[in-house]
Amino acid sequence: MPHVLLIEDDASVRDGMELVLRRHQYEVDVASTGEEALDLLDSPEGERIELVVLDLMLPGISGFEVCRRIRARSTIPVIMLTARGADHDVVVGLESGADDYVVKPVTAPVLEARIRAALRRAEPTTGSGPGENHAGLAIDRAGLTVTKHGTPIALPRSELRLLLELSVSPGRVFSREQLLESVWDHGFLGDPRLVDAAVARLRAKIEDVPARPRFIQTVRGFGYRFGPL
Repeated sequence: MPHVLLIEDDASVRDGMELVLRRHQYEVDVASTGEEALDLLDSPEGERIELVVLDLMLPGISGFEVCRRIRARSTIPVIMLTARGADHDVVVGLESGADDYVVKPVTAPVLEARIRAALRRAEPTTGSGPGENHAGLAIDRAGLTVTKHGTPIALPRSELRLLLELSVSPGRVFSREQLLESVWDHGFLGDPRLVDAAVARLRAKIEDVPARPRFIQTVRGFGYRFGPL
């Protein structure tokens, strides 16, 4: 039974969402502030939590900051669920490390589908074949590890899946929609800004100069490709 942490300060919304998630066979912990949630995640009980649903407008530290602090210590999937749907908010939310960004109001089936998709992405995938080396960037598909010139690079699952997807066919151009489908399992429900934000975070970690990327290149009007190097 998947274990979800729900961070929401509005008691009526929190109670309703908790009820919905429990009906879908999730175990649920709740927190009304970011501070409470971070304390819970740092506790022994926090090790059971497999996914976080995070509101943005919280008392105390904001949802953006909560996400950054979670991402600094964990690769656990984070879904931002908020009434703030402006482009700026979506971009900041994704760049703070959220794996998904969902704007309220959202129906229970859609929210549950987004949670299931995030949990699927978090599952270890079975790799095969030897490790690859792309101009110093070593990708081990079996071990699910990435190193650059021998230095390990820690990647959240969504960024690791994105790198694995792009690098499996160097030079091939993937549209944002294709990447949403293959990496995020979203299809038409997804927001292309998810891809752009994840690419930006990935470039910051694997590129020598993120503004002039070698590994993850933009093909204007189409999408992204890995190399050529």
